[in-house]
Amino acid sequence: MAQAHDQEIRRYHHGDLSRALVQAGRRILENEGPQALSLRAVAREAGVSPAAPYHHFKDKSDLLEAIAKEGWMELGVAVAKARAQAPDARAAMTNIGVAYVCFARDNPALYRTMYDAACDRATMGDHVKEADSGWSHVREALIDAGADPNDERELQLATVGAWCAAHGVAEMIGFREFEPLKAALGGEEGFARAVLDHVGIYARPAPANRHD
Repeated sequence: MAQAHDQEIRRYHHGDLSRALVQAGRRILENEGPQALSLRAVAREAGVSPAAPYHHFKDKSDLLEAIAKEGWMELGVAVAKARAQAPDARAAMTNIGVAYVCFARDNPALYRTMYDAACDRATMGDHVKEADSGWSHVREALIDAGADPNDERELQLATVGAWCAAHGVAEMIGFREFEPLKAALGGEEGFARAVLDHVGIYARPAPANRHD
């Protein structure tokens, strides 16, 4: 057993085995669904011994947490890119919302795993606190659009509102009832952008508080 593990360590240097297992888990989730995921299945998918995953994850829940964390990181990258490409503050908000919807559409199993993991522990996780997280980019984009950075309660409510709006569009975008609208608007991204443009927090800059 020790010899097999030593061979796997040599094969996957500097933590690569952990990442390979996470990637294997993602493939299983996307291709077969969560019911097919197990540490044994991940080991088989990654081409390592059945014992290898236990050196990195204590159980299936621990593996799902690692998969979810990678998802939140990738969502943060997508949101940051969308914000950076916007020509102005208002467009940045809409870009962020569309990027969120597209991420959910393109990574359905990963996206569901991210929220399932959050629900299990009743928190969105440490990613919210990180400077490059999607949540932080929404918050900063709201400030750029006119939100008062000194009014923490209003800023937090606005961030929650913007996040929930994008989440709602992501949940509903696949409904067949909207196919005519999507066709008229050039596809799912055009539909998402048009819907978000009709949501107040995306449709106009958040007003700064007045202190009369």
